[in-house]
Amino acid sequence: MTIAVKSITLEEFLQLPDTQPASEYIKGKVSQKPMPQGEHSLLQVELCQAINQTAKPQKIALAFPELRCVFEGAAIVPDISVFRWERIPREASGRIANRFETYPDWAIEILSPDQSPGKVLNNLLHCSQHGTELGWLIFPEEANILTIFPNQRVEMLTGTNQLPILSNLDLTLTVEQVFSWLSL
Repeated sequence: MTIAVKSITLEEFLQLPDTQPASEYIKGKVSQKPMPQGEHSLLQVELCQAINQTAKPQKIALAFPELRCVFEGAAIVPDISVFRWERIPREASGRIANRFETYPDWAIEILSPDQSPGKVLNNLLHCSQHGTELGWLIFPEEANILTIFPNQRVEMLTGTNQLPILSNLDLTLTVEQVFSWLSL
């Protein structure tokens, strides 16, 4: 859903009250993400757990659900943002920062039924243009995953295709495995 607002700056957007679900700002436009539903929520939880179970103990990376990332004139809230351990913003004390003013290393979006694929893909392409190593756009209804690599190279994966993962992360997943989490 796009909020009808006169053109505002990123700084003005960041001063607005937070919304539930989150609002995003990209290319001068403010839009609110749809309320997550069952499939979306379960995929988000399972993916965060799978990534963190492998990456966190070895201090390789950390997956965050619904984390606002502010960078290159945009404020984007990927469904999952994965940061390499050394790139996680920290306070001087070593404690994690509240504001992430950088791009994620891996951005994952899960398409909701009422969500525009073009808008979500635009967010992932913005990430890719500004440093994100890997993007996934998960299409639950079609059971496929669009992957986005540096230089805007995209690939649609289905079935038993193995999914690309951040380098140095010892995690193997196929498209089929990801969608099997939806069967209880």
